[in-house]
Amino acid sequence: MNQLRREKIGKYIQEKGAVTVKELSALFPDVSLMTIHRDLEKLEQEGVINRTRGGAVSAVQGSSITEAKLEARMHTNMKAKREMAAKALKLIEQGSAVFLDAGTSSMALAQAMPDMDINIFTTGPNIALELGRLAVPTIHMCGGTLNRFNQAVSGQSTLQMLEQINIATAFLGVSGYTDEGGFTCGKEDEMLVKRLMLQKAGQTVILMDSSKCGKILPYTFGNVEDVDYIISDGGLPEELVRRAEAAGTKIL
Repeated sequence: MNQLRREKIGKYIQEKGAVTVKELSALFPDVSLMTIHRDLEKLEQEGVINRTRGGAVSAVQGSSITEAKLEARMHTNMKAKREMAAKALKLIEQGSAVFLDAGTSSMALAQAMPDMDINIFTTGPNIALELGRLAVPTIHMCGGTLNRFNQAVSGQSTLQMLEQINIATAFLGVSGYTDEGGFTCGKEDEMLVKRLMLQKAGQTVILMDSSKCGKILPYTFGNVEDVDYIISDGGLPEELVRRAEAAGTKIL
């Protein structure tokens, strides 16, 4: 019975790419959380999955499962992302330095950006090219190693550059959010960039449509209590909203 259950869990994780312990517990209501954790430990030893904070990801598909290809993601929830971009613009002040993370939510913000006097730093080459249509802002492209799946650069060169910059407002995308795992992404280098921005920026803004809730990826870079704003399309989990209210994090 134990082996059969583990096989089912392993197959489920491989099909979904990433799951939470709560999700597995709901699938196997007659099994204790401790048993679920033991099953995950065994599957990790067998090389089937990699455990994460609050869940697990498939080891079979490797790191490519952590980010859907950009071409597909560009057409997902774009109406919501454009509405989020309109809210984000209200947080940008003339003459300030702004950081735009890579990702489709940041691309929506770049597409909506007016021709204003600001310095924009970005880890997204495609975002820098989009911003190139504007005449007034100064666009700074961070150097680093390119992730072809999501058009993000990261690495030591990226961190060294951003360490020297005083960012007023940082807009950060997420690949997943759970109460246990917090804000997560799929690459360690990109997690380090996001975490640095949480530490250095004057105010930090999470751009997260509600489809990201309930998803967990390998690397946690922060949680609700670590940011100033969460910009979403509505429909956020009640527990997240309660945590935000308790922490003084504003939801727009």
